[in-house]
Amino acid sequence: MKYLALLSLFVLFNACKVDKETVAKPNIILINIDDLGYTDLSFMGSEYYNTPHIDALAKSGMIFTNGYAAAANCSPSRASIMTGKWTTRHGIYTVGSSERGQSKYRKLIPTINTVTLAKTHRVISGILQRNGYQTIHAGKWHLSDSPLDYGFDINIGGGHNGHPKSYYPPYGNVQLKNSGKEYLTDLIMEYTIESLDSIDQPFFLNYAPYAVHTPIQPVDSLLVKYTNKTAWKGQNNPKYASMIENLDRNIGMLVSTLKRNRLFDNTFIVFTSDNGGLYGITQQQPLRAGKGSYYEGGIREPFFFVWEGNIEACSKNDVPITHLDLFPTLLQVAGIETEIHATDGINLVPLLRQKVTDIERPLFWHFPIYLQAYNVHNNENRDSLFRTRPGSVIRKGNWKLHFYFENNEMELYNLADDISERNNLVETHPKKVEELLVQLKTWWKGTNAPIPRERNREYDSRPKE
Repeated sequence: MKYLALLSLFVLFNACKVDKETVAKPNIILINIDDLGYTDLSFMGSEYYNTPHIDALAKSGMIFTNGYAAAANCSPSRASIMTGKWTTRHGIYTVGSSERGQSKYRKLIPTINTVTLAKTHRVISGILQRNGYQTIHAGKWHLSDSPLDYGFDINIGGGHNGHPKSYYPPYGNVQLKNSGKEYLTDLIMEYTIESLDSIDQPFFLNYAPYAVHTPIQPVDSLLVKYTNKTAWKGQNNPKYASMIENLDRNIGMLVSTLKRNRLFDNTFIVFTSDNGGLYGITQQQPLRAGKGSYYEGGIREPFFFVWEGNIEACSKNDVPITHLDLFPTLLQVAGIETEIHATDGINLVPLLRQKVTDIERPLFWHFPIYLQAYNVHNNENRDSLFRTRPGSVIRKGNWKLHFYFENNEMELYNLADDISERNNLVETHPKKVEELLVQLKTWWKGTNAPIPRERNREYDSRPKE
């Protein structure tokens, strides 16, 4: 009897221990805004947009001033977040066809694009699901017909579509029930909060609202405050501003829900955007260009992390980081062994906890296709016809090299002195060009990067008007 009593106490003690560990397992929220530019938030410097809730959340953690998207447009960026892999490994480079823009202006045959993320890839949602997490996707997915096939238990409005046909019902291509009046951003948050209120286990929420992607449709109740507001550094679109403030209001509701349910203190939160802001709708001065371009305005993002008791509040970091780092970082936070899951990113937890102060490594972008310009009369692209022509980019330290495949042309910038990428230093710094080009070519080889070389027979070499 004495042995049985001791055995019962041992079982009870260990059962309580497991429960305690389960409760202590941190929740994870990845907030990935669509087309939100680097300075589209007031805590990032904007004096036009109003984002008090996001500002307050950012001040609760660590802000990265050199945070980068994995790509300059949405599908490849999202695929790299989910897999932790360079775009060269999953083959998603753009939305739909890679033959963007008129054929007569394309000197090369672009690499064929992949439009659906292969199920052979290990994705962060599936790994977390297999390790005891309730997984929720809310909003834009854009990688397949359904996120439920990639380890999500709940799907709120996600599909292969890249944007809604309308933010007002009927939304067209976003399948969500509504009462006939909900703005889409509000409705997605309503369903998200319902899901969080019913959860009784650690959760991973991939909150990816369609906002602030086109169509630019204002929130009427917020529009009036921006109608006559003074423009700031190219930011002057009242309709877009109302969408940003409404998004901010919804994120405030999300944070309030976490605090009401006593979940905030045990939740690891990441905030970022999938690519730069849409140039012409917004601007990111002093950064050059916007979405679709591999100048800084197309890939540098608002990026911060919050984790109560683990990340110092009101802290800033200028170490360059990338979306690819999220995969190993989230696994580390969840207590999952990272070594068995191959990734091209780096675990940021030591940096977030200030155990280390720097990460020395190059960052790469590869875009072997074309992406046409939205407005040939108003842009800061390399040429007026395309936001991006086939090329690659490497950043190491403060140096950034652009390489273009059509004519093997290059641009070199020192971002410490020239964040606007206006002063091409290729001619004056040949040794730096050679150093970075060697590393870029080594990376091409190591990742089997497709290099477009075939000439387009329809190309018209005559000067463009």
